[in-house]
Amino acid sequence: MRTTLTLRAEALKLGKQKARELGKSLGDVVSDAILAAFGQRAVRGVAKRPNLPVSGKGGLQPGVDLDDSSALADRMDGRGE
Repeated sequence: MRTTLTLRAEALKLGKQKARELGKSLGDVVSDAILAAFGQRAVRGVAKRPNLPVSGKGGLQPGVDLDDSSALADRMDGRGE
């Protein structure tokens, strides 16, 4: 969205400097700063999937159904087999 802002000279200078450093447009830098200042995060692109540690072999135990959350909770608590 296009709009006109009146910025103090030092804010414009800092914004342009940060835009060059980040390889972004001044508009993107100003938008990100406003979202950060008012408690919202700028969402860009696809989030990276975390690299979770894995231990053990062979996948699920026999009889485990990940689509049945209550049975899974019972099994984890030692109540189901």
